Amino acid sequence: MSTEHNHSGGAPAGYETRDANPESLIKFAITLAVTVVVAMGGMWWLLGYFNVVQPAGPAATPFTAIQERQFPPLPRIQVDPMHDIAQVRAVQNSSVDSYGWVDRAHGVVRIPVEQAMDMILARGGLPARQAPESAGAAPAAKPKPRKGTP
Repeated sequence: MSTEHNHSGGAPAGYETRDANPESLIKFAITLAVTVVVAMGGMWWLLGYFNVVQPAGPAATPFTAIQERQFPPLPRIQVDPMHDIAQVRAVQNSSVDSYGWVDRAHGVVRIPVEQAMDMILARGGLPARQAPESAGAAPAAKPKPRKGTP
């Protein structure tokens, strides 16, 4: 129901000639293809040039750290703290409950704590201060201040 008519006098063209110009579309497609090919060739040449002038070296990969087994800086999170404290206590108990040299040059040895306590009790115990004779005893006299001090 168009009101427009074909005034060319000939047979209709079979497509609408006023909306799209096939010649300009073909020219655009050829220009675009040539531009893409030129850009790809230029990039291929440029990357080859950079590879010769400034080689990149081996590719960076995050998997090399897994192979090298690098540990984070201290302090680290304990995976099994109960096992860790048991190991520390075992080392400490082995040094407390065993014989060993502390300083061989000076003849200092380490003996088990239980045996050391028994030996001290057998000798009469540790020395202690004498207890005051009465709770109401006078306190010790204050020392006299030196000359020239307030």
